[in-house]
This record gives sequence, C-alpha cells and structure tokens, in this order.
Amino acid sequence: MMTVMSNERKFRRIPRSPLLPQKIHDYEPTEVHFDGASFSGAVFNLSTTVVGAGIMALPSTVNQLGLIPGIIMIILGAMLTESSIFMILRFGKSSKLATYSGVVADAFGGPGRTLLQICIIINNLGLLIVYMIIIGDVLGGTWSDGMHHSGIMEEWFGQRWWTPRSFLLLLTTLLVFSPLISFKRVDSLRYTSALSVGLAIAFVVITAGVAMIKLMEGNIRMPRLMPELVDQASFWKLFTTVPVLVTAYICHHNVHPIENELKDPAQMKAIVRTSLMLCSSVYIATSFFGVLLFGDQILDDVLANFDGDLGIPYSSLVDDVVRISYGIHLMLVFPIVFFPLRLNVDGLLFPYAIPIGYDNKRFFSITVALMGFIFVGDIWDAFQFTGATAAVSVAFIFPAMIVLKDIHGITTKNDKLKSWVMLLLAVSSSTAAICSDIYSIFNFENRVGS
Repeated sequence: MMTVMSNERKFRRIPRSPLLPQKIHDYEPTEVHFDGASFSGAVFNLSTTVVGAGIMALPSTVNQLGLIPGIIMIILGAMLTESSIFMILRFGKSSKLATYSGVVADAFGGPGRTLLQICIIINNLGLLIVYMIIIGDVLGGTWSDGMHHSGIMEEWFGQRWWTPRSFLLLLTTLLVFSPLISFKRVDSLRYTSALSVGLAIAFVVITAGVAMIKLMEGNIRMPRLMPELVDQASFWKLFTTVPVLVTAYICHHNVHPIENELKDPAQMKAIVRTSLMLCSSVYIATSFFGVLLFGDQILDDVLANFDGDLGIPYSSLVDDVVRISYGIHLMLVFPIVFFPLRLNVDGLLFPYAIPIGYDNKRFFSITVALMGFIFVGDIWDAFQFTGATAAVSVAFIFPAMIVLKDIHGITTKNDKLKSWVMLLLAVSSSTAAICSDIYSIFNFENRVGS
C-alpha cells in the first residue's frame, strides 16, 4: 500500500490492471471535509454534460426526419447511450478500474488508452471552441454574408469601447470561465450545472409559450409528421441528421469522474438513467415546440430563428431573453466539459505523475494552456472531419469493442447484439458527417467561384 500525504489529504490505492501505469485514476482522493457527491448534484452535472449546444440543432434535425420519426430517434438515442454507459461501468467494476481510459487500457493496452484520450481531447476541444464562438456571437455579434449582426451588448448599449466581440470574450474568460475551471472536483460545479439545466428548461418554456400564443391566434400550420422525400437529394439529406442524433447524448468522458466522487457509487446507474430521462424530455420538448413554432422556416441552429420578429407582442424582448439565457447556459456548460478535457490531456502527457489535483503547478499550467488555445482557436473547420469520428468513437465504438473483446467473460448475447448495432450506427454516422462536410466545403467553393 502506497500512501501520499498532502495538506490533510491522502490517496487510497485502487486495485488496477498490470497494464496500466500508476497515474491519476489509480488513486481515489479522500478528503477530510468532503463526504461525497449527492445524487441530485451528480444528475445535474451529467445532464449539463449532455445538454450543450445540441439542444439548438435537434429541432432542425427532427423537422427533416418528420416529427414522429424524429422523436422516436431521440428516444432510441437515449436508450443506446444508456446501454453504452452501462457497458463501460460494468467492465470497470469487473476490472476494478475507476476510469474510462483505464477500462479501455485493460482491454486494448496502452495504445487503446492513448487513442481514447486523443478522441476525448479532440471532441471536447471542438465543443469548447464552438461554445466560445456561439457566446461571442450572442454577446458581441458576428459577420455573415458580408453583414454585421449585432450582439446583445451592442443592441442594448450601442457601440462602446467595451462592446467588441474580442473584448467581451476576454471578459467572459477572466470573470466566468477562470473561476469555474479552477475547481478540482467536478461536484463543485453542481450548482452552476443545476442553473444550466434550469436555463435549458426555461428555453423550452419560452418556446412553448410563443408556440401556444401563435397556435391560439391560428398562425401555426400542421407540422410535418413524416419526412418529405421529393427527390434523391432529399433522401440522402436524411442521413445528415444521424450524426446530430448520435452525438446528442455524449457524456461518457464525465461518467467516471462523477461516479468516483459519489457518496454512494452504487447509485451511478440510477443517476445515468435519471439524467438521460431529463435530457430526453428537454430534447423532445424543444424539438416539438421548435418545429411547431417555425415549421419549414426552422434554421440549422434554432437560436438564429430568435433573431427577428416572432409575430407576438414584445418579440424583441423575447428574442433577447432567449439569446442571453442561452449564452449564460453555454458559459455554465463550459467548465463541465473542460473538466474531463484537462484530465485526459494530463493523462496523455503525464501518465506516471501524481494526480493533477495535487500538483498545483501542473494543474495551473495545463489549465492556462488549454484555455489560451480555446480562446484564440477559432478553427472549428479543423475539427469538422475529426470531431464526428472522435465523438462516436467515445460514445459507441470503444464501448462496443470492449464488450466484443470481453476479456472478463461477462458479455451476454444481448450485449453483443447491441455492440454490433452501435458499431454500425457509429460507422454510418461518421461516414455521413464526413461526406456532408466535404459536400458543404465543395459547394461553398463552387458558390464563391461562380
């Protein structure tokens, strides 16, 4: 037994596979003043990991598929995600390992662990850069089609020295992100996560309220219940919805960090199930009322629909409330996604070091380096081809491969069937996403050339 002391804190060694190095997740932190995370706090943290920017993309996706198939796909996505999470939890318990990367290493060795860590880093970096872009658009505005679209601050206060996009993002980074990403336990984010989930629910309530007002006024048409297939192009366009649905529930990288801090780790399955039910309800309600409200005029990012006249009293006020509340929502999602990013970067660079939470110099250095890259890294195009593949790998490919490898002999026939379905879904969604990105790039170049 190896014991490391640090300011009234100690590590208790967790049994591990001989394949794994002695690293951050080989230890379980125990603290004198921390009795363990609560059920509700864990649910909010996991739910916040799920409900990020995806909530704004799903209404358009459901509209393309049709209301009935779209809602069915949302439910199936939640069920498949639940199965994949339970798989890695079960194999983690069998191998007595407390991390996702540890479970992968147990099955595929060090190269497997490294590949998973790279996928998580790519996925989370891409997400955080997108969040930064959206927050900048909401607060400071953006340029589109040669036109400047004003942000909230410029609309409210006019053009001032402090209203440019870059300054507002710097202010957000210093005053909001910096304090939140400095926490060394994911449970410390439970209150901000609860507020983030509350803001997502508030968006659903506002959208539903506007839709009900317009419905009573007779200004809403019957939504499309089934997909509209008019030609071959419309048929192939349906496949572009798959990546959005597949990646809507990705939270696997935060499952073990949340479980490791629980007062009662046996609650983790109930926490996952509760969180996915909550997120599914938010997704279904958002998609239903979004399609009902905007119909075929719904944009790929439904937030953009709240940038004009909604046809109701105080429309501009409603638009501002939706945009600013969503901007705050993303600010609160940011640290919960940053947390596993930092852990995996540290695990990749310093696999044999003591836990990063007990090395302030390493913690500060990695945090500052990552935050600096995200702040200046407005390079989402670089993540388009890798992002979809990395996301589905984390969510489905690795869990499925762990089950099919079955080094502990605990896999059932039902597990293997689900694993093959996950692999098929992962490959098809990655292919569809990459083909869609290639088509979009060439189509854009053709438009510019003409």
